[in-house]
Amino acid sequence: MYELIQISKQSYYIQSPAKIGLVRLEGEDVCLIDSGNDKDAGRRIRKLLDANGWRLTAIYNTHSNADHIGGNQYLQGQTGCKIYAPGIDCTFTQYPVLEPSFLYGGYPCRELRHKFLMAQESDVCKLTADCLPKGFQAIPLPGHFFDMTGFRTPDNIVFLADCLSSREILDKYQISFIYDVAAYLDTLEMVKSLQAELFVPAHAEATENVTGLVQYNIDKVLEIAEKITTICQEPLCFESVLQKLFTDYGLTLNFEQYVLVGSTIRSYLAWLKDTGRLEVLFKNNMLLWQRA
Repeated sequence: MYELIQISKQSYYIQSPAKIGLVRLEGEDVCLIDSGNDKDAGRRIRKLLDANGWRLTAIYNTHSNADHIGGNQYLQGQTGCKIYAPGIDCTFTQYPVLEPSFLYGGYPCRELRHKFLMAQESDVCKLTADCLPKGFQAIPLPGHFFDMTGFRTPDNIVFLADCLSSREILDKYQISFIYDVAAYLDTLEMVKSLQAELFVPAHAEATENVTGLVQYNIDKVLEIAEKITTICQEPLCFESVLQKLFTDYGLTLNFEQYVLVGSTIRSYLAWLKDTGRLEVLFKNNMLLWQRA
């Protein structure tokens, strides 16, 4: 873990729970794409930088989930590097309590205020084209999270952040986190058309061809949507829909899964309603979901 893997003349990734990109710039300067999940990840990255005599100038966060920004504060404190994050995710990175608050839908209880859902705050600027290194391209990847962004490096390596999950992860956990289902499907269709020397998803193996994995992710989304629609043949409240999904997929509910999967299922319900496949009714002061 935290092995530095060179994949082109300029580009590397650090093998970690969420792959971290590293790109050499001019001289000994380097930048990172994401920073890992916590202070310990930051320390390990700092050791790699020092071992190679590199100077960290900037961190480009793909989005504000804690496992991608957790090393920000430590690395910024150690190196004085700039940190950039896209759109709404910039605010979430600056005020990390927003993530568990958003997921829970209110003030998060103690069980949700930990490093896996709430990183340490960092001094961050909004990502714009002007702050990218020469030859870099930002690639909008909305859907998984608000304004998630991938990056194409000058030597044509594409870092895809969290828009793809590996087959193994999908087969084990079934329901991956999605904020906006419609935008996510559009992003996946767009990724199918991308060309690159190598693609580096954060939670899947680096590969020259992502088409098959993209389709696997699309198929899983459509499978879950169909399952929810079938479950809602009779009017059900959200909690009942969530319970039936966990039971059908053999998953175990805990506080983290309740907010992560629960938020995702609410997004599915909203999408299915907006596309006319579900409708809502209010009965006995309960919001119920039913197949249209």
